[in-house]
Amino acid sequence: MTISGKTMVCGVMGYPVEHSLSPMMHNFYSQQADVDMIYIPFLVGTGEVRQAVEGAFALNIQGMNVTVPHKQAVMEYLSELDEDARAIGAVNTLVRTENGYKGYNTDASGMLRAMQDAGMDPRGKTCILLGAGGAAKAAAYVMVKAEASKVYVLNRNLQRAKQMADDINGLFGRTALFPMELDGWKEISERNCLAVQTTSVGMYPNKDQAVIEDLAFYEKLEMAFDVIYTPETTRFMTLAAFAGAKAENGLGMLIYQGITAYELWNPQVTISHEMIENVRIEMLEYLGGRA
Repeated sequence: MTISGKTMVCGVMGYPVEHSLSPMMHNFYSQQADVDMIYIPFLVGTGEVRQAVEGAFALNIQGMNVTVPHKQAVMEYLSELDEDARAIGAVNTLVRTENGYKGYNTDASGMLRAMQDAGMDPRGKTCILLGAGGAAKAAAYVMVKAEASKVYVLNRNLQRAKQMADDINGLFGRTALFPMELDGWKEISERNCLAVQTTSVGMYPNKDQAVIEDLAFYEKLEMAFDVIYTPETTRFMTLAAFAGAKAENGLGMLIYQGITAYELWNPQVTISHEMIENVRIEMLEYLGGRA
């Protein structure tokens, strides 16, 4: 594409940011949809978030993604927040407005779209959530909002799981999350559960690890969703599949959260199913070569 004075500029801010697949994804969409936009990575240190937001606005940058470790810190410097971002307490997408940037959380909608696309709709399901960090809170919010019947939260730090459960239960006005220690799965009597793995355990290069190794846990599952996408098949997924559960990695979540962000910046554009499948192929080829 030809870059001109009219080219729309968007990007991603994080630390580190060199590994991000977002530039590949968003520039691919612009090329396929014939949108005059370029997307680039911005390395922003932990003490530089305010300057980065103010500088981006001054430079007429139309939109930004925000990745670790800035998803909470950036909220202080935005003009407004959408409902999901306020509820989850994290922002991953900025959209330029007249008075500043509005913050969105597209991780939540991206996760739900990916799960539904994989045939893993939480509605009416007994769910098991592994972890109680930032990704877990987004997942908990998604599952309760999508009307899961109940969500067991398993975490090594029980107090952290309790705090997250209190936050989400209070937000929705019903007791949907039940915090437990990691080995609390032994007390779960339900079968055919949907498990969502949100920790970093099993991420490349530590691909031979899983938060729970006992096959008896996986025999309680019908479906298993791992937010990790490198490696393509995690040990969590391997154990789940061996026990007969359907398993899916987090690449779809990455793609769909990106689509939601792209469509916020370019509301005139709809990302087609063909474009989604093509960018998935490109990402898998890149990840395969990197690994």
